[in-house]
Parts: sequence; structure tokens; C-alpha cells
Amino acid sequence: MNTLSKAALGAACSLVCMPLAAQANETDGAAVQNPALTDLIVVTGKRPSAELADELAPPPGIAFPADTADIAARIPGGALVGNGALSGQLSYRGSTGERVLGRVNGQRFATGGPNAMDPPLHYAPSVLVESVAIARGVAPVSQGPSLAGAVNARLVQAEFAQGNSAEWQAHIAAQYRSVDNSYAAGGLLGLATADWRLGVIASREEGDDYEFPGGTAIGTSFERNLYGAHAGYRLGEGEVFAEYRRSETDPTGNPPFALDIVYFDTDFIQGGYRGDIAQDIALDLRVGHVAVRHLMDNQTTRQPAAPPMMARATFADADTTTAEAALRFGSAASHVELGADAELVEKSVTITNPANAAFFIEAQPDVQSDRYGAFVQWLGSAGDARFEIGARIDRTEQSAGTPQLGTAVPMGPRMLAGAFSASGRERGATTVDAVLRVWLPQDGFTPRLTLARKERVPSLLERFGWLPTEASFGLADGNIYVGNLDLEPETALIAETGFDLFTDRLSIRPTVYYRRVDNFIQGAPFDQTVGVVDSPVEMVAAMNGDPTPLRFDNVDAELVGADLDFVTRPLDRLEIAGTAGVVRARRRDIDDDLYRIPPANLRLSAIWSGDRLSFGADLFAAAGQGKVSLANDEQPSDGYAVVGAFARYRVLDGVALEAGVENIFHTYYQPHLSGRSRVGASDVPVGERLPGQGRGGWVRLTAQF
Repeated sequence: MNTLSKAALGAACSLVCMPLAAQANETDGAAVQNPALTDLIVVTGKRPSAELADELAPPPGIAFPADTADIAARIPGGALVGNGALSGQLSYRGSTGERVLGRVNGQRFATGGPNAMDPPLHYAPSVLVESVAIARGVAPVSQGPSLAGAVNARLVQAEFAQGNSAEWQAHIAAQYRSVDNSYAAGGLLGLATADWRLGVIASREEGDDYEFPGGTAIGTSFERNLYGAHAGYRLGEGEVFAEYRRSETDPTGNPPFALDIVYFDTDFIQGGYRGDIAQDIALDLRVGHVAVRHLMDNQTTRQPAAPPMMARATFADADTTTAEAALRFGSAASHVELGADAELVEKSVTITNPANAAFFIEAQPDVQSDRYGAFVQWLGSAGDARFEIGARIDRTEQSAGTPQLGTAVPMGPRMLAGAFSASGRERGATTVDAVLRVWLPQDGFTPRLTLARKERVPSLLERFGWLPTEASFGLADGNIYVGNLDLEPETALIAETGFDLFTDRLSIRPTVYYRRVDNFIQGAPFDQTVGVVDSPVEMVAAMNGDPTPLRFDNVDAELVGADLDFVTRPLDRLEIAGTAGVVRARRRDIDDDLYRIPPANLRLSAIWSGDRLSFGADLFAAAGQGKVSLANDEQPSDGYAVVGAFARYRVLDGVALEAGVENIFHTYYQPHLSGRSRVGASDVPVGERLPGQGRGGWVRLTAQF
């Protein structure tokens, strides 16, 4: 393992590349195999190979956040979209939402909440996450369509043993944080031989409203349970595998949204085969299903609760069925891969008033999206240069049913429902992706280049959201949005270049990139007469408090940026690591900036690693963001810097005690991408960005056997 890899674990989870990415690929199906193409954050420190355990000893240096998106946001070019304790999204190089492919254990799925209260990493409790892998820059075509990068959270699993006798495996983590009086506990218990493996996982997390300089952010408490089982059996040179998980999110506050989580009850199941079926021929088969059942309201957690006339309880379901097949001809280092996949999504959203059974509206009536795709990908070399080139084609068919409304629903929504029912509620699109990634490994120096064309089909919400609501897939800006049946797919042309430099004392990986996006989907004024209520959509929106609704529309955009990560070792036991990033995102159709783009940021950490005791400090700083969208009435933000400290003591082999202090100087700050509070009883004024957490201590015990 190189110096950079070892330092990453202790550098406040600063993300760096690791050669273990290929090992993770064997279990979770991630297609990126070369460390030049993959970023990997190791969370638990558990690895398949015992020989590597000592090298992974330095402490992570942070309290495990309940939201794994907060961990993923530590990559170069990453930022957190803060929408609540369990609803954060990853912003990657200025792209967020469904533009960033999210998976858990290699399984892709549709979220249940229309406002993305359950983005993919919602289902990956950090106490159970072994690693978070992100495809650098763009995702390979073998991972499916995605406009920007791809993130995959791998949960702890039992691994095959070395011998024929059965061996027990265990991984346990327990943590307490004072800033929100939260606890988290979880772990793995496994039994395995060289031929089979069985494992069960479970976690429990609960926290109160968090403290910040100036008071308490009311409505930020959370509660979540997860449990599951998995198994694998050696079959020839491959493995037959299966896994099941149940995630139960109980009442959890979401201050930036009009409603809070009452529950997410979600079942994951997947299985298949992966491995060689003949010499230099490998097969990867995977089928899966995810069922999300969701309720959100403004009564259970919201303070104060809405009065009966304004009481709302929204039920949302989402079912995703996936099937994937890929054949690889050649070795792991040089091969051609052919594959096909399908993703079938069914969703429904019904808004009700718990105080009036005659009030209900099907805001998303039986909406469906069926995607079928195929790809070819070639990993090879030309002289000293290595390359990965691939192309894929996808056909997506989308449709919506006829909305049903209760007798207590007023005339405005009825008119809109009638117009939507009379419209053509079926759309189809064919998209084509192509990716070329080239790198030239040399003695400690690897230049690299990526060229890509990526497309994204509009989401079901963006296309079929006929009712003006605040559902915006997590923008949480208080605006009312409405869908657009005539949206075109987003098309991005991407170029990026950089290099990886590794020496005995310094490792650094800078990248510069350019993304030109045609038909970028963003909220735009509903019509040309902004503020003049002269349409049924504006009338309904005005009834809900916003006479200037936005419609999802196609615009043209460009994003230019640079980011890097580095590790330096001035002394044998001292390592200093960091990440930095900046992105400039503008519209090309008008003179304006894109909406909700993170400011320039810097993350630094220093760690002194002893034989048993290690300690250090970390700094995160963000500049003010003044390049904001005028068309969307976005407000600028101020810069800030936050400092933390941490220590780790190895009690026994495999047992460690960690502790730290977050935000030592009790700094008040408001991250630019944080949502705005809607909670009237909070110390955060209504309409203000949610502040970051104040000073707090944390302690964690981890053990693995």
C-alpha cells in the first residue's frame, strides 16, 4: 500500500485513491477497477485481508455522521446538500440530485420521497458502511446512465475464510455525540468457510435536535433502524450470492421541507452470480427489487403543528426492479465487456388531510419509468498508455396515470387534474453515452485524460409533476414547482485532465474539468408575466403562498472547475492531508449563474501516528458564495472555517477507542447548500439557512474479530 493510501484513513476521511478499490469491486459489483479512476473512502477499517489491517490503523478523525452523504462529500469536488439529519445529498463538481448515480452494495433504485427525503445514501448508516467508492469525474458506462459521477456505499459483509473449517467474524461499532445527544450502534456477525459465508447486520441510531451557537435547531431529531442478512456460496470460480435488508426510518425532522418524515419502511433484496465461467470469461448476473413505503406530515414532528385546515399527510410508494448481465472476455487487466440491464420504476404520491377524509390528491398518479440499456466497454493498453473506452444506449419509456381527487379538493387543482388527464401522459427517449479515459502510468507519475458524452432523462417528478407543490427533489428552497411534459434529456460534453504524483514525502492529484450541458433541467419562471396571476397553475400556486411558481425547463449551462487532494509526510509519524475544490457554473442561454453551486472549499488535517496512540486536528473552510442565480432569487452566503480535534487509542488488537471535539471554537456558520428552516418553534428563524452544528464531543468504540 502506498503512502497516500495509508494517510487517507487518518486524514479526517479526506478522500484519496486506494488500490483496494479492485478488492471492493469483487463484492459490490463496482465496475471501476483501476485506482487512477476510483476514489475510495474507508469508513470502518474492516478489510478482507488481515495483512493490511495494521496499515489501516490511523483514526478516521471524525464522528460518524448519521448521514453517509456527509462522508461522501469529503471527496475532492464534493459538497453536502444539507436537508436534515438523514436526507443529505452529495453535490459532486456542481452536480447534484439524480445527476449523481447513487447505489448501496452496487444496487441502484428510485427514492420514495418526492422531495428526496430518502436519497440513496439514506439507506447506508455510517456505522455499517465499510467504504464509499466514487467514480472519478464520470461513471463508466458499465455502471449505467448518470450525468456526473457515481457513488456506491458498501456495507460490511461476511467474507470467505481461508480454511475449510467454519470461522466466526464480527465487527462492532458504537458511538455517542454530545452536540445532538445522539447514539449509533451497529455491527456484523458472520460465519464462513472457504466455500460459503453467512452474515447478519443490524444498526440503531437515534438523536435529538442539535445545538448551534445561538440555540437549538428544533425539528432535527432522527431515528433509524436497519437489519439484514446475506450469504454467498462458491460455485466453480465464482460465487452465488443473495442479500436482504430492511430499513426503518421513524419520525425524523426535515426543517427545510414543508413536511417531516413519519416513516420510511424499505425492503432491499438482490442476488446473482459473479465470477469466471471459463478461462478468461467472466459472468456477472444480478437481479434485485427495492420497495419503499413512506409517510410524511406536518403533525408528528413539526413544531408547532399545522392547524387542521393546513394539516397534510402525504403517502408515497416506490418500487424498483432491476436486472443486469455482463460478460467479460479477457483478464481483469485487459478485457472487453458486453452487458445489458433493465430498471423498472413505479411510483405514486397521494396528498391527504388527516383531519378531512374527503381531501386527497394523487400528485403523482401511478407514474412509471421503464429503462432498457446495453453497453460495450474495453479496458486495454496501447504501448505504455492504459485506456478504458465504452459506449451505451438506453431506451426509456415514461407514463403517468389519471389523478384522483377527493370531494373536498377545491376547483383550482381539479382544473389542473382535468387538463393533465386530457394530455398525452406518455413520453419516450433514447439516450447515448460514450466515455474515453486514458492514463499513462509511470514511475510515481500518472497523467490522465477523460472525454465523455453523458445524457440524463428527466425524472418522473420533473416530467409529470402536474400539481404545483414544493416537491423539487431536495432543493428545499421554499419555491413551488410544476412539471413539464415536453422536457428534453440533458446532454453533457465533458473533458477533464490531471495527474497523480506519488513520492516518498508527497502525493498529490489535481484535476481540471469542463462540462457543457445542453437542455440542463432547472426551475424557470412559469411564464413571461412573472407575478401576474393569469393562469390556473399560478392561481393554485398563489393559494399555496407563492404567486411566482417555477416550471422545470431546459436551459443551457456550463461548469468549469478544479479540485485536488494531497498527502505529505514531513516526518515519519506526521502526515498532513487535504482536499480543495472550486467550480464556476453559469447558464449559457442568459447572463446568470446556475442555482445552488457550492463555494470554493479547503479541507486540511494533520495526524501524529504512534504505536498505540494517534491524534490530530482538522480544518474545513469554505469561501463565501456570491455567484448565485438571480433568476431563482438565490441569496449569497458568507465564508467560514471550522476546526476539530481527535485521538485514537488501540486498546487491543482489533479494539480501538476514539474520541474528539467538533467545532472547537463554537463557530456560527451557514453552509451555502443547507436548506432553509420552515420550523416556527426553532431558534433558527423561518427562512434562514440552517446553521452548522456547534461545539460537541464524541466518543466511539470499534472492535473486529
